Amino acid sequence: MSTVALSLALGAAFLHAFWNAIVKAAGDRAVVLASISAGHTVIGLLLVTNVPLPDVASWPYILASTLIHYAYYVFLFFAYRWGDLSQVYPISRGIAPMLVALGAFVFAAETLSPTAMTAIVLISLGIAALVLGSRNRAPREAVLAALATGVMIASYSVVDGIGVRLAGTPFGYMGWLFLLEFPVVLFVLARRPEGVRAIPRRTMMLGFFGGICATLAYGLVIYAKTIAPLAAVSAIRESSVIVAALIGVWFFGERPWQWRIICAAVVALGVVLLALAPG
Repeated sequence: MSTVALSLALGAAFLHAFWNAIVKAAGDRAVVLASISAGHTVIGLLLVTNVPLPDVASWPYILASTLIHYAYYVFLFFAYRWGDLSQVYPISRGIAPMLVALGAFVFAAETLSPTAMTAIVLISLGIAALVLGSRNRAPREAVLAALATGVMIASYSVVDGIGVRLAGTPFGYMGWLFLLEFPVVLFVLARRPEGVRAIPRRTMMLGFFGGICATLAYGLVIYAKTIAPLAAVSAIRESSVIVAALIGVWFFGERPWQWRIICAAVVALGVVLLALAPG
């Protein structure tokens, strides 16, 4: 990977862990997720009114990714309702790199060097150990929801990686993808008969800020996929589990912290190997 692609993917990792921590910490996660989608919508509107339309060949991928993202939000909501950040996040992000590598191989004809494949396996093992080796196991329903979230992550990662290359304009692709999240906002509001005024302003603003972070994170990843292999970008972005583990330990008081830091270091080693692997 080039230095630019590596920097973009790592920046996305920090932002992604941060907005997931916002969702976990929120008292009303449905509203926060809707506010995040509102943030996406605003940025999407700004993009689509200032950049060219994506090529027609990319539109099936935009629509498919939109539907996958809807399912992703549903599974993410229930995963954080039932499990801890330092458990749910590593499970959902941990299975994604291998699934993305498989999807990129099948659908985009991408291959990785033995070093890169070793790095991806190391990252995935480190993330899995972060959860499976803990004395405090996640509830079964949280694990299932997190696994389903991971499948959605891998699915939209492959779809967007192919679609953005067909779009001819990465920002146009991102703009429409973000704009089409608006139904999430409508769905949450429609299920709240008390209306928008009953929602605490702090909750809405926190979610909107999380939406800005999420938009920047995903935008960086999508752009990185135009200049680097799909599986490599996805695996680097999954280094966000390091940040999430530290947030869980320092701010949420999740334990045991020693095991989680060791596993995070294993993931970091995999990230370094992947960054140094030949293309």
